[in-house]
Amino acid sequence: MKKSIVFLFLACLHGGLGAQTSYELWSPDGNYTMTISEGMRWNLTYAGKTIVGESQMGVDIDNRLFESALGIPRGNHEDWCGDLMMTGLERTETDTTWTPLYGENAHIRDHYNQLILHYEKGSQDAAVVGAYDKRKYYAMDIIVRAYNEGVAFRYHFPETLNSLFLHMTGEQTTFAMPERTMAWYEEWAQGDYDLRPLTGEWFESERPLLMRLADGTYVALMEAAMEDYTRGKFVLSQADVLGVKLYGGVDLISPYDTPWRVVMAAEKAANLINHKDLMLNLNKPCEVADTDFIRLGKAFRSGQLDRANILRSIDFCADFGMQYVELDAGWYGSEGKVASDARTVAETRDFTLPEICAYAREKGVGVWIYVNQRALYRQLDELLPLYKEWGISGIKFGFVLVGSQQWSTWLHDVIRRCGEYGIMVDVHDEYRPTGLSRTYPHLLTQEGIRGNEEMPDADHNTLLPFTRYLCGPADYTLCYFNNRIKTTHGHQLAMAAVYYSPLQFLFWYDNPDAYRGEAELRFWKDIPTVFDESLALAGEPGQYIVQARRSGKEWFVGAMTNTEARTLTLATDFLPEGTYRVTIYNDDPTLTTRTKVATQTQTLKAGRSVTLRLQPSGGAALHFKPVKR
Repeated sequence: MKKSIVFLFLACLHGGLGAQTSYELWSPDGNYTMTISEGMRWNLTYAGKTIVGESQMGVDIDNRLFESALGIPRGNHEDWCGDLMMTGLERTETDTTWTPLYGENAHIRDHYNQLILHYEKGSQDAAVVGAYDKRKYYAMDIIVRAYNEGVAFRYHFPETLNSLFLHMTGEQTTFAMPERTMAWYEEWAQGDYDLRPLTGEWFESERPLLMRLADGTYVALMEAAMEDYTRGKFVLSQADVLGVKLYGGVDLISPYDTPWRVVMAAEKAANLINHKDLMLNLNKPCEVADTDFIRLGKAFRSGQLDRANILRSIDFCADFGMQYVELDAGWYGSEGKVASDARTVAETRDFTLPEICAYAREKGVGVWIYVNQRALYRQLDELLPLYKEWGISGIKFGFVLVGSQQWSTWLHDVIRRCGEYGIMVDVHDEYRPTGLSRTYPHLLTQEGIRGNEEMPDADHNTLLPFTRYLCGPADYTLCYFNNRIKTTHGHQLAMAAVYYSPLQFLFWYDNPDAYRGEAELRFWKDIPTVFDESLALAGEPGQYIVQARRSGKEWFVGAMTNTEARTLTLATDFLPEGTYRVTIYNDDPTLTTRTKVATQTQTLKAGRSVTLRLQPSGGAALHFKPVKR
């Protein structure tokens, strides 16, 4: 561990911090340079090129009701930050490595330079200061961290007199992008993407927002550590200038931190994927005292909610090597009705959950159940101890409300409470992760993705690793035999390596009898859901992706193309020196089998290339095992 601190503080009563009007912060490798100047203006360069031009920081606060109640003279509420005066700064460097409970990498380096700028409210009116010194009440810090992987900043409200209440109405945060920047626009978390310029029609776009600058540089704007705040999306405040639009107001009591606004850049799009552990670094360490109940693995959804089919599903999980069975919506009645009681199985069902859990336990399989937010909100205090008594492994939250501070705070409090009862969580529908699985590792995964419930095409699928998956794992729900998929079976097979989710649902919409021993599904049996090392080897958004992952000494690789056929040359220089036996699963339209996926095995030395010929909307999966000598 390395940590060095340089501290500077100057009292500011008359006109600010000396004569200096701008402050710079560099990433440890020097590639990023963040400059903050007078008026909370900022800009950012990467590899000597401007990736964010002169932009704005700050928040909008309207505290008139609070001030009136205390008899305080009202300040400037049109520009609350306008009379903040800088009183000091701190610079630190931190370089540590931590070990996550699970993830895409066994070890994560947390190395950054940090700059904190301290601001307080000032007043040039001695009479006002004498009667009421706002500096005792109003203060704000801007915290900036520069990593080799990206730059992040947030607003911190330090503890002040009376633990000040603040009503935030919005952020002034903007991102002035270079001309001719193109963005992959998405209005809602399960929506389609549209590549468009930062001009013209633009309502609001989801996070992360992936952009490509005119010179080919890729930039992603993200949000980290959003726990008790309101959701922000990106809007055009003017041509080429993006602003953060909050879903609603934020009520806070100091001390308080807003979420991080994050900027990542890369000359090769695949490096954005390789740098996404930045999201975890920007969140607090694990706060779950006992994590023994957290088990990662694969899950199968029992589509038919009768006793015989549920037991068959459990048997299938045990035979195939899946760790969980899930009972989806409907087990306790209509999920949308207040009358439906999640404390008991519906009268029309022929099973009880204690007996299902007992049978699954005998087979070495855990049980997840779906519960709509309506029931969670009304019955949570009764549900959690009851589910623990039954032996439920996890809850899949359904139709959660997202956006407002109220529901963000409620949701994360429920997640925290599930951890106290030893219950894991999968949040569905519009929820987008911001790295909180580091703090609450029993939050295994979440939807917030246009996955196989909508059956997207291969263009969409090859864009997701560069967009949605940058912010965290996703419950895409991999399919195989369902006849509605718009890709090849090889494409779906490769998703297990390309798409990360500690809880990975397989065979979505399939029944146990759909599987007839297809040889290529050995890949789904062999691949774990968490890894020791992950490397995005190559790819272009919406075109193709090649992702490698290591578990122990074995490597798993997934390659997916868009709706166009593609030939890829896979250099195996990511493998440690030695000889490997590689099994390749690839689409072969000449086969007469129902899935048309060929299995080929060969021996090669590390560094030798493998040629992959991918069919339109196709994919390939590879499993490398070292040859023992």
